[in-house]
Amino acid sequence: MPEPEYSDDYTDPRLAIFYDQLNPWGPDRDFYLDLVMAADSVLDVGCGTGSVLRKARPAGHTGRLVGLDPAAAMLNQAKASTDVDWIHGDLGSVPFDQEFELVIMTGHVFQVFLTDNEIAAALTAVRAALADGGRFAFETLNPRLRPWERWTNQAEVVAADGTVVSTANTNPRLVERGIVEVVGRFSSPNWEREVLCPSRFRFVEVEELDAFLSEAGLAVVERYGLWDRRPFTEQLPEIITIATGV
Repeated sequence: MPEPEYSDDYTDPRLAIFYDQLNPWGPDRDFYLDLVMAADSVLDVGCGTGSVLRKARPAGHTGRLVGLDPAAAMLNQAKASTDVDWIHGDLGSVPFDQEFELVIMTGHVFQVFLTDNEIAAALTAVRAALADGGRFAFETLNPRLRPWERWTNQAEVVAADGTVVSTANTNPRLVERGIVEVVGRFSSPNWEREVLCPSRFRFVEVEELDAFLSEAGLAVVERYGLWDRRPFTEQLPEIITIATGV
């Protein structure tokens, strides 16, 4: 069997086309859609295929919607909806100046920022993008529950072009304090080689998270542990945060 090919997850067009099948709509996106519908101007950072913003238009949103993502392959899926502004880039390359009532990061995007400097830069850019009184909503998994130990799911999907693809997460491990690595494995009878996608995610405690927010000029106004808006406790899986500028 040929040696596997390494790729950068959903920046690979072969993988991006079935992202939504592996990550179907759920209560997390209902939560964010409610926030989006209540704001006239919205920036979705790390929007991926843009599922939340794509649903906002049919739901009646008439304001400004902007999706930002560094992965062109993901944005190619999002651009099926032409009534949203899709921008290829990240918070470091596309500055915004007090333009949005709401900034969101869905799908645990916050956890791709691995270093203190990356987190600080991202939050500073979010603060700059918020209009007066604007809100920033995002979530990160609760490290106290060690959720990475359960990242071993397997699935089989049929892509839009008919390709059958088998997927699995393997070897989740804590590689250093707060940093978890997991390897996604993708294979198909139509492909010559298996594709491996190592990814790293950072986990932060609530106190550490709040310190980062404060340093960026943001203050927590709401916090939940589940998507039904149950208040956060250390026994709940999510750290869902809504913050505003101070």
